[in-house]
Amino acid sequence: MSASISPLAPKSYPDMPAVRGVRMATAAAGIKYTNRTDVLLMVFDKPAAVAGVFTKSKCPSAPVDFCRTNLPHGVARAVVVNSGNANAFTGMKGKAATALTAKSAAEAVGCSENEVYLASTGVIGEPLDASKFAGVLGDMNKTATGDFWHEAAKAIMTTDTYPKVATRTAEIGGVKITINGIAKGAGMIAPDMATMLSFVVTDADIAPAALQALLSAGVGPSFNSMTVDSDTSTSDTLMLFATGAAAADGQKRIETADDPALEGFRAALNDLLKNLAIQVARDGEGATKMLEITVTGAESDAAAKTIALSIANSPLVKTAAAGEDANWGRIVMAVGKAGEAADRDRLAIWFGDVRVAVNGERDPDYSEEAASNVMKQQDIPVRVDLGLGEGRATVWTCDLTKEYVAINGDYRS
Repeated sequence: MSASISPLAPKSYPDMPAVRGVRMATAAAGIKYTNRTDVLLMVFDKPAAVAGVFTKSKCPSAPVDFCRTNLPHGVARAVVVNSGNANAFTGMKGKAATALTAKSAAEAVGCSENEVYLASTGVIGEPLDASKFAGVLGDMNKTATGDFWHEAAKAIMTTDTYPKVATRTAEIGGVKITINGIAKGAGMIAPDMATMLSFVVTDADIAPAALQALLSAGVGPSFNSMTVDSDTSTSDTLMLFATGAAAADGQKRIETADDPALEGFRAALNDLLKNLAIQVARDGEGATKMLEITVTGAESDAAAKTIALSIANSPLVKTAAAGEDANWGRIVMAVGKAGEAADRDRLAIWFGDVRVAVNGERDPDYSEEAASNVMKQQDIPVRVDLGLGEGRATVWTCDLTKEYVAINGDYRS
């Protein structure tokens, strides 16, 4: 954990209500760090519906493989998450570690191993000593409580400088539903299907297939629209659990994602996912600035997103933000290299409300002072209009500072 909290951290954290049907506990197993919690156990006393999206990396971690195998069963009773070691690129030892962790969790909670889900985050390539979990999971199950969301978020942090939590409420058929989520992530972040680690729980009664459809659609404009450093993790895992406890209040079970009763829930879930994703981008390693990049006038929404990510992932754009330099030439560069249709002579660029370029050249009313004032803000909106069509997309990123190099230059030492 970094000594100083990101200047972009939230000024306050929401009160996280308990979600009926889930209990949590944390422990310090000494996986990498001393004197800090590094294991999280989530317990569902009754089987919860589960959905998940994972990294598209061709070198996925052992826990990602494990979760993918269990997901078709659609039921969860326990989740074990550790920080400090990613259990990735660990060969047969990695598989043995997930097997031992699942066995320990199943015994602790009293469920089958295909109802256990695992996630690990931290150093790649170091074998994970899963025997460290075996001793603590039984006690964790006994002490697990519903009112533990902030502690849960802290236990899964690595280089994060603050815990990431969010909560929303919605109604399904007149019955009040709660959705809580936590996330971790600060570096190696350019999500591809999901991102780093994030766990979302609701007390709604929703079938696994409907839950999966909601989650798969929800990651597009949220987690898959932010980037810290363009690097997709081996371990990206985002899971959504529905405990079904709201059935006791008369909520009718939702079987399909196109059920009209889901309208409010879908909006609340998507809002929560976006909030968590932005919190991750705001905690980018060494970050001092947040960039919201909106591309309009593209040939399609997909083209707009490709161009927006080209801008967001450009080290030159990100270092200009770090130096508070209104260097819009770097935006032009990133648009031009994105591989999507663009017409140089129709391009317009804004920093905040200040139009800096139009019709393929510097704005005739360009003011260096006005543009520089926008760059001095912590939050910098950048907008590019291509003038070609109706496609639009928004992505979020942070600046690239010397501190990012320092954090990642000695990550293993």
